[in-house]
Amino acid sequence: MSALAAELEGIDLGDKRLNRRARKLLSRLGDQPTVSIPAACGGWDETRAAYRLFDHHQVTAQQVLQPHYRASQQRMAEHRHILCIQDTTELDYTGKNDMQGLGPLNYENRRGLYLHPTLAVTPERLCLGVIDAWTWTREPGSLGQDKGQRPIEEKESLRWLEGYRRVGERQRDLPDTRCIYVADREADIYEIFVEQQRQSSPAHYLIRGRHDRLLADGRTLRQALDAAPVLDRVEFDLPKTENRKAQRITQTLRAVRVTLKAPSRVGAKLPDIEVTALLATEQSPAAGTDPVEWLLLTNLPIDNAEQAAEKLTWYLCRWQVEIYFRILKSGCKVEELQLEKLERLEPALAFYMIIAWRVLYLTMLGRECPELPCNVVFADEEWQAVYIVAKRLAPPEKPPSLDTMVRMVAGFGGFLNRKHDGFPGPQTLWIGLQRGRDFAAAIAATKDVQESSYG
Repeated sequence: MSALAAELEGIDLGDKRLNRRARKLLSRLGDQPTVSIPAACGGWDETRAAYRLFDHHQVTAQQVLQPHYRASQQRMAEHRHILCIQDTTELDYTGKNDMQGLGPLNYENRRGLYLHPTLAVTPERLCLGVIDAWTWTREPGSLGQDKGQRPIEEKESLRWLEGYRRVGERQRDLPDTRCIYVADREADIYEIFVEQQRQSSPAHYLIRGRHDRLLADGRTLRQALDAAPVLDRVEFDLPKTENRKAQRITQTLRAVRVTLKAPSRVGAKLPDIEVTALLATEQSPAAGTDPVEWLLLTNLPIDNAEQAAEKLTWYLCRWQVEIYFRILKSGCKVEELQLEKLERLEPALAFYMIIAWRVLYLTMLGRECPELPCNVVFADEEWQAVYIVAKRLAPPEKPPSLDTMVRMVAGFGGFLNRKHDGFPGPQTLWIGLQRGRDFAAAIAATKDVQESSYG
């Protein structure tokens, strides 16, 4: 079994044949994640079998992801701190008018669905897997309607609260690991702060604030932070975005422990909640640009510069989910899937979510643990085939290091491995991975021919 197919070890689709088919299909799609499902399957019979699998009523996205969730949790148990990073992305299928079950995105004429996963990431930015995922569609004609004062159970924002609850379940299963829920501004929801207080073994949270909330003493959050002393100054590299170049910035850090005044809710009275607020503000921004500033809220204490810098470092790990979405869309090309109806699309997305995770995992694992033997994450037939083609030599008995193998694999995706090139990125790695699987298949076929000739 390939290392990727092992993520479905123990899958239970109610039929052993379906289980085998799912593991085989994951390997096929993982071998060539950038091509269409028919191209990855390599023939009409295999393609038809894949579509039948997606169509089967027992094959849901959650059933496919369950064994990967379990494997991810096992990896989490080996670490002291785990950042459970949650975010939403839209999957755009505008123009695929034959696909049933889609809903509007930000405009009625843009059609698709939303994906809301939670990634388990170490503070060193090693992604250990997906531990929760939601997909949903909006009702046609629902955009722009006055939602009024509705309970959170009737809002899309419920996904953030439910996501926090799922992280809390992981925390109960992992008493020796501290789970920290990390999310951006959309998760600045008072009910999450209340939920943390209610749970017996709660997960911690680190959420970027978007509201200048009122405090119990009559001040606002911003007023309290402006009065707090500077704890530290930190420097780090800010990645490139659509609207900003990559740059190195310096921020000052201020923190204060405050009590938030509970907002009013229809049919419920919420308690005041004590939180720690951390304000990170860029010093000397470039001319004509606004300073990069983040207001972070956590239940954890921040009493000194070291704790403040740690929380900021944790928040910066949130960018790993952006990389994950880029792999899913640009690498695996999930927005190009042609599957006619939502019931087929969702389980297919689950397969590609596991594939995208492995690319991100290998990218970061090679950086954090370069001296590990490569057979920790590559099956023997995978690393041996890459070695034979790259070196034109028989593979050694002792597997090479993970760093060596990741660079070899990325080389087949266009990575030049020059002294100043740094470490391979996800794009060269996922292209190299699919070529590596092609090499393994070719070598296996050659051996079969040789054995049949001698037989």
